[in-house]
Amino acid sequence: MPHDIDLLQALPAAVLVTQNGVVRFANAAGAQLLGFTEPDSLRGQMLAHFVHPLDQRRSHRRVQEVAGAEQAGRPNKASEFRVRTLQGHLRMVLVSSVAIDWHGGPAVLMTGMDMTHQSEIEAELRESEQNFRRLFETMQDVYYRTNAQGVVQQVGPGVRRVLGYEPHEIEGRTAESYYPHSSDRDAFKAAILAHGEVSDFPGQMVRRDGQVIDISISSHALYDPAGNFAGVEGIYRDVTQRKNLERELQRLATTDMLTGMANRRAFLECAESVYAHSLGNGEPLTLLMLDLDHFKSINDRFGHLEGDRALVEFAQAVKSQLRASDVVGRLGGEEFGVLLPLTAIEEGLEVAARILASICALRLTDDTGQAYGITASMGLGAFRHTDRSLRDALDRADQALYLAKHRGRNQVASLEPTGPQPQTPTG
Repeated sequence: MPHDIDLLQALPAAVLVTQNGVVRFANAAGAQLLGFTEPDSLRGQMLAHFVHPLDQRRSHRRVQEVAGAEQAGRPNKASEFRVRTLQGHLRMVLVSSVAIDWHGGPAVLMTGMDMTHQSEIEAELRESEQNFRRLFETMQDVYYRTNAQGVVQQVGPGVRRVLGYEPHEIEGRTAESYYPHSSDRDAFKAAILAHGEVSDFPGQMVRRDGQVIDISISSHALYDPAGNFAGVEGIYRDVTQRKNLERELQRLATTDMLTGMANRRAFLECAESVYAHSLGNGEPLTLLMLDLDHFKSINDRFGHLEGDRALVEFAQAVKSQLRASDVVGRLGGEEFGVLLPLTAIEEGLEVAARILASICALRLTDDTGQAYGITASMGLGAFRHTDRSLRDALDRADQALYLAKHRGRNQVASLEPTGPQPQTPTG
């Protein structure tokens, strides 16, 4: 081996030996080609750092090909590649490579010849590089490439704007390091392996300052000559503003702006989902329909602004008696709905009694200091195995609500056969 190394050192042509993309040996001509004064300074560097991004994929594929078992000991056909020196100068290099054994491990020996001696070619290369660099530096997307283990091999300068890191701080680390939820990365990998590519795939990443941002990923899988998965290449961009707008539009479309509760459409959509789950699992489900008593008289007596405030206080009193898993929504005007999953009729009536007591305990005061109280009527409906749809339970709860009003308001009524007598809170 020492004799062989001396021979490689003496060659006038550039010679590099790499293992897993890392330079393990460079002769003087190889170091000079890439702008290094000493070969030792080049050792340990990632060769990909010196290959122009436009030639990265082709270079990676050729290395994979020459390292394949069927190509062992056979050099590949020489091909031209653009490389950048340590000083940032662009050169066109004619490269050929062959698989070898290096200190007991597989490696790739490369020879290179500088082809940029003609001034016209140099000028064209310079202009091409300037145009590409301008585009690469200013593009909003972040170019990246990972190996099969998810380790980032290369990332574009756009990562400074998107994540706040320098490219060299990202390279060599796993992509998972920047995901706040591993499930996002797992979903992305599953989609890539299943389809070979993704477009506008949603996800999130964590910036250097700790801020979580939304990203959109468009990427494709890389494969070695044997057809084995070798990594991922693509781009991602920051779409946080777009996602925030979508979330705000979704909130506006599904939220009652006065009370902050779900609106009628959102409540009924959620109710259908919970109903289907309860039906499929044979779980109990109770529905409550609430109506603020004599709401028109509050508006007539105190004005619409005070009427709105009464509705907000009413809504807060209802929510204060519910679990996180319960769903409440404003169905229109002074009418509200409450969905109680995993709740039988008797438990539902207990919740209804607590809600009515909480409403009766409210002590409201108008702008003039005049105090007043509010009450509510409530109807209960429960899921039955004989129901054809959620509508059947909603209809029973609605009928029970009108029964509670007919009986004098400020109470809960139920048409369910196992339910106890209607309850009227005291106070």
